[in-house]
Amino acid sequence: MTGFGEARLQEERWTVSVEIRTVNNRHLKLSAKISDPYGALEPDLERLVRETIRRGTVQVVLRIDRPRRVEDYRLNVVALTSYRDQLDALQGSNSTSSTPLSSLLVLPGVVEERKPATDDPHQDWPVLSAVISQALVKLQSARAEEGNAMANELLVLGKAVATHLDQIVARGPEVVAAYQKRLIERVQSLVEGQGVTIEPKDLIREVAILSERADIAEEIVRLRAHLAQYIDVIHEPESAGRKLEFVVQEMGRETNTIGSKANDVEISRCVVEIKGLLEKIRELIQNVE
Repeated sequence: MTGFGEARLQEERWTVSVEIRTVNNRHLKLSAKISDPYGALEPDLERLVRETIRRGTVQVVLRIDRPRRVEDYRLNVVALTSYRDQLDALQGSNSTSSTPLSSLLVLPGVVEERKPATDDPHQDWPVLSAVISQALVKLQSARAEEGNAMANELLVLGKAVATHLDQIVARGPEVVAAYQKRLIERVQSLVEGQGVTIEPKDLIREVAILSERADIAEEIVRLRAHLAQYIDVIHEPESAGRKLEFVVQEMGRETNTIGSKANDVEISRCVVEIKGLLEKIRELIQNVE
């Protein structure tokens, strides 16, 4: 599910800001952008994110800004002297003025940024992890709102499936009656004027065979059971995207069987509608954890 969360910490020694975004994905995929020299904390960051998020593409931006201090910089005297001597040599020995040192400060390697050798990014992890956790809490709140909206949409789609299933149930008895009528009319048209009679028991036997082949009662019962389970899973306190995927897969299997066995135009139309609804459900539950 999509979502956004951010948090910020501002102190005298630094400013820490975290932004976390998620977009839909069937799996968990994390990308992190972390200020130097804290890139070594990415494994710790990933573990923290995995404790909260199971699925989705997660983008984390962790910025750490420290105020500049005098001791953070030093002059590279060797480089500075080398630049000056080479420029003085180009100007020639007759020159009365030397190259101003201030003009050389912008040249590469003259001013070096110093990082204390004792700095260990992992020492700051407890503080950073607390800020990241605050952003994750806000992110989950946003995702929960979207999850509620998604659950409502899933329930609406499930209700639509149930409506088409009721239409199939109502149509079931008419399928056999319609077949019996067509069979009688066809036989009568074939034997008319031929002096041939058809025993009623023979017609009854043919209708019974079709009734057995086209019987979808068991499939309807199973589909209703899967639909009830589908609704129960949506209402579970723990999100269960994988379970929903399995239930919808079983619903699709029963729907296909109904369509192949019924051999009826009206039922086939309902089956097509149910398949379309199940496809919409599949697209939604790919984003459910």
